[in-house]
Amino acid sequence: MPERNIVSTTDAPGAIGPYSQAVAVKGSLLFMSGQIPLTPSGDLIQGDIRAQTEQVIANMRAVLAAAGLSPANLVKTTIFLSSMDHFATVNEVYGSLFESDPPARSTVAVAGLPRGVDVEIEGIAVF
Repeated sequence: MPERNIVSTTDAPGAIGPYSQAVAVKGSLLFMSGQIPLTPSGDLIQGDIRAQTEQVIANMRAVLAAAGLSPANLVKTTIFLSSMDHFATVNEVYGSLFESDPPARSTVAVAGLPRGVDVEIEGIAVF
């Protein structure tokens, strides 16, 4: 079985349940848990979908950096939205994460997200 390592950083909010910020499979893949708009100190960004998404992106960058990776290493992301009405704004902010060649992606609207937020993004990256 390949070695797996837990990735954790104080530059992103800690897990609020029984999960890790990310799990790395040595020399292969990083599985990043869904990031919501919580600051590293645990404050919830509410209201404006742009501000929520910017915080989610900041959290993603921090978790990737803790594993020695960058957004360029992402190969698949999933965006969860409280409403597809947020799609255009989230898509714009999300697009700023990549200089070129963005990863494969799915975007879905869901019945609810943790803490009543409007956006959550998870990702898989390669080493």
